[in-house]
Amino acid sequence: MTVGVVGLGLIGGSFVKAYKEAGHRVYGYDIDKTIQGFAMLDGTVDAVLARDNMKECDLLLITTYVHAAEAWFEKEAPYIDPHTVVIDCLGNKQSICRLGFSLAEKYGFTYVGGHPMAGTHNSGYKYSRANMFKNAPMVLVPPVYDDIQFLERIKKMLEPCGFGKLSVTTAEEHDRMIAFTSQMAHVVSNAYIKSPTAGSHKGFSAGSYKDLTRVAWLNPRMWAELFMDNKENMLKELDWMIASLDEYRQAILDEDEERLVRILDEGSKRKKAIDG
Repeated sequence: MTVGVVGLGLIGGSFVKAYKEAGHRVYGYDIDKTIQGFAMLDGTVDAVLARDNMKECDLLLITTYVHAAEAWFEKEAPYIDPHTVVIDCLGNKQSICRLGFSLAEKYGFTYVGGHPMAGTHNSGYKYSRANMFKNAPMVLVPPVYDDIQFLERIKKMLEPCGFGKLSVTTAEEHDRMIAFTSQMAHVVSNAYIKSPTAGSHKGFSAGSYKDLTRVAWLNPRMWAELFMDNKENMLKELDWMIASLDEYRQAILDEDEERLVRILDEGSKRKKAIDG
């Protein structure tokens, strides 16, 4: 199989390393020519992905930021061969899926929305690794939902990455869920670490602090694009979080211990009911 990867950051770099390790031919492209050159120098990428070899690709993965991905896709779609399967790996799905399905219909290739649920707080090619996706979930937004043979074909193409569970959903449902499970977690963590008290936490912190602040260390430009692209869902989650925090604040302000016990118990029971 010949695989092309657009964007050689943490996710794209991990894809090229996974496919190369599995013995496939890999073409890669990155706007940063230094990174692109390094990926070729270390033997992971066989050639620069370009218009003259793009038609050779059986699988094409787009792993850049939201705006860059959409711009590249629109510009290069006429050069994608009809036999190629294109999977984007962006953190949001609605805008890129609208574009991808439209371009696929126009030019005859196959497009599937995708979101590998893996990563680290570090970013960039140097932190990528071939086993990044081992046992990680992969969310797919296919053009059809009841074609088992088609989904098996996609699963087979992704097999070298070692994904665990593959979930199939709609772009709308993906973005609604990801605003809660991923994007809000980054906002809360990033806001929490800004407390003036954080600077003197050493010696007073353990697992709770580490768990809550792990994703505060992020790529600001990438996450800002994702938040803005998923604006409606993010605002709903933020409004709900602000209202909920205000309830805790008011109980403490009013010295209403019983009310505080009640809302804390509600949260504890909710966690148990959801995650066992």
